[in-house]
Amino acid sequence: MTDHYYQAHVFVCQNERPAGHERGCCNSKGATKLRNYMKVRAKELGIPMTRINTAGCLDRCELGPVMVIYPEGTWYRYETMEDIDAILDDHLVGGQVVERLQLSPDQ
Repeated sequence: MTDHYYQAHVFVCQNERPAGHERGCCNSKGATKLRNYMKVRAKELGIPMTRINTAGCLDRCELGPVMVIYPEGTWYRYETMEDIDAILDDHLVGGQVVERLQLSPDQ
């Protein structure tokens, strides 16, 4: 039994800036399509007590697309459906950080 409503809360940046903006944005790098895929796959896998949410700018635009998973506060950069699968399987189901996708605090 847990005293939290969710065991994991995933915030996926969906920020959109004008084309050509110097910092770029997660949305122009496929974040919406990949967030939608993540939501569907999480439901298909039956991952319990997990919420995948849209987030505004997470201020790591140059690294995007990015997400952060709480309560751990683990940040990821991802590009493909395979990356999303690794985050779902390894992190959210298995409890292990996907090191190849993890962002460090200084990035």
